[in-house]
Amino acid sequence: MINNIWLFLIAVGGMAGLVAGKGGVLTQSSLSAVQSAVNLTLNLVGVMALWSGVMKIAEESGLATMIARAVRPLVKGIFPSLPRDHPAISTITLSVVANLLGMGNAATPIGLKAMEDLQKLNRNPSTATDAMCTFIALTLTGIVLAPTTVIAIRAQYGSKDPTNVVGPIILLTTGIMIITLILDMLLRDLSRGR
Repeated sequence: MINNIWLFLIAVGGMAGLVAGKGGVLTQSSLSAVQSAVNLTLNLVGVMALWSGVMKIAEESGLATMIARAVRPLVKGIFPSLPRDHPAISTITLSVVANLLGMGNAATPIGLKAMEDLQKLNRNPSTATDAMCTFIALTLTGIVLAPTTVIAIRAQYGSKDPTNVVGPIILLTTGIMIITLILDMLLRDLSRGR
């Protein structure tokens, strides 16, 4: 469906440019946008490689494990329905840590593994459990301490201080995560008729 919408928008835009006699401008704008996209992608690949390396160093040095240990009690509190030593707690914790460190791409495979672990506890495989819904909410709104992609994009486009957004992003993501978890808890209780 979304592909059809994009195709429609591109076709209408292209036709409008041609009808208006702006074919040259349309071509030049398209080529400029493609070049900008390639440059941005290459810069993001560099940033992702850098932070993936930092994440690997954090894993090898034990820093990621220390952070995971600190976060684990919080994860257990957010997911009270999970058995105490279930593997899902570890994968959820690793996903939260990856998101904390701004490694959304690294968090994706870990998050998929966490959902697989949560599915093993699901009595009705065609319906998401409360823990699955909470995990999705937590993943989508988690705190980001190092917004590497935003910093890379700001640096790419010539920001004088690409890191000056870190503080506001930490405050914003913290607030959003707290509100989301409260709403998750309230809606869960409401659905059970409490």
